[in-house]
Amino acid sequence: MTRSWTRWLMAGAAMISLAACTLGPDYKAAPVSVPVAYKAAAGWKPATPKEAASGEPWWSIYGDSLLDGLERQIDVSNQTLKADDAAYREAQAIVAEARAGFFPTVGLTGSATRNGGGSGGTSKGSGGSSGARSGGFAQNSFAATADASWAPDIWGAVRRTVESDVANAQASAADLAAARLSAQATLAADYFQLRVEDELAQLLSDEVDAFSRSMQITQNRYNVGTAAKTDVASAQAQLENARAQQIATGVQRAEFEHAIAVLVGKPPAEFSIASAKLPAEIPVAPPGLPSALLERNPTVAANERAMAAANAKIGVAIAGYFPNITLGASYGQQSSFLRTLFSAASSLWSFGLTNITLPIFNGGLTAAQVDAARATYDQTVATYRQAVLVAFQQVEDELAASRVIERQAAVQDRAVAAAKEAEQLALNQYRAGTVDYTTVITAQATALSNEETAVNLRQTRLVASVNLIEALGGGWNAAALPTPSQIEDDPAPAK
Repeated sequence: MTRSWTRWLMAGAAMISLAACTLGPDYKAAPVSVPVAYKAAAGWKPATPKEAASGEPWWSIYGDSLLDGLERQIDVSNQTLKADDAAYREAQAIVAEARAGFFPTVGLTGSATRNGGGSGGTSKGSGGSSGARSGGFAQNSFAATADASWAPDIWGAVRRTVESDVANAQASAADLAAARLSAQATLAADYFQLRVEDELAQLLSDEVDAFSRSMQITQNRYNVGTAAKTDVASAQAQLENARAQQIATGVQRAEFEHAIAVLVGKPPAEFSIASAKLPAEIPVAPPGLPSALLERNPTVAANERAMAAANAKIGVAIAGYFPNITLGASYGQQSSFLRTLFSAASSLWSFGLTNITLPIFNGGLTAAQVDAARATYDQTVATYRQAVLVAFQQVEDELAASRVIERQAAVQDRAVAAAKEAEQLALNQYRAGTVDYTTVITAQATALSNEETAVNLRQTRLVASVNLIEALGGGWNAAALPTPSQIEDDPAPAK
């Protein structure tokens, strides 16, 4: 008998599963407007086009071993990335929670009790009086029961919830990739700006030496009576000003060094970087086709996955219009004697439809939930499209900056050469007594200003180079996002 009912229960469950459907719209990515090519790249051939070799990190194009070592510490020690990694693992756990809705819940219960009661009567005593007669009984009761309850996912609410949570977990993985790329790019930008401060400090050190020689020339001329005291004072003022500028470079250098220390997860007091020169070349990453950016930019990918998650939530809300069914079964043993508890004669069982809930009226709650889910989806569509536009803008901005500043730097280098020549000519003329010292000071100030501008342009070009790589995704691709099975099984997303 039991086997017969078990077969009927299994057959009923199978029929319910076959009849199950998934409500709500199936996901399709919202269309976006994609340009054919980047405007800022039209007709431009960068002086140093370069991209990382296959399997190499994007920062390898700069050929700096110290930068490479610092970048590799981000995954190990950066606390922001650790927080984002924990957020991904939380998203994984939420998927596992949702998947539990596919399965029945099974529990075991047991009890052991002893009950007693009293009964009384009357009896004739001596002298014909009546009295109470007391007595009682006690009874043991033992029970062990296994219960199962299952709410079949007839309308696909659980399936849509899992679909939404998987998409959210993928969005979290993309957020982690974006945070990693942002930290890497910030570190590279800070590193190059620190190197610019080193370059400026060296430039000013050279100028201090040059101004010291100029002041000595002026002092000698003053000593023999061929120069005025004002010339000596002007030379002294220019020298001290250069020294002050050289000292000031230490402030920003220290700030960049401290920022790098935090990025690699170290206290600034325990971290230092020795002075060195800027890279000899400033590479520019090829931008590729704009359509590829949708797959290469992790921020865009995160917004696309958020859109998929919101779409699935519409189906969850629509399922609220339909009835919920709960099936239940139990099998247990009950006996007054522990030794016979598990005998066949002590068995009890039951199964059947334990609950069916059909929504009739809830004051428009379900309709409001569906409307809210659709509005949330519309919001994610707009956010996704905005993220795409911003990604295109970032690439165009950095391409334009790289293109324009490359041309400006070439012109500036010629200006530096001319200013240095003018400085030397003015100093020679001053020695010959054909010009006053004001001419020398003006020429020296102009040369120093042009050299500082050239160094700052190199900084801008390097930062633009890093920012362009970040905007292009740093070699990341949406294919690296974890699949649903990986989300369920893997402890961490792909990098």
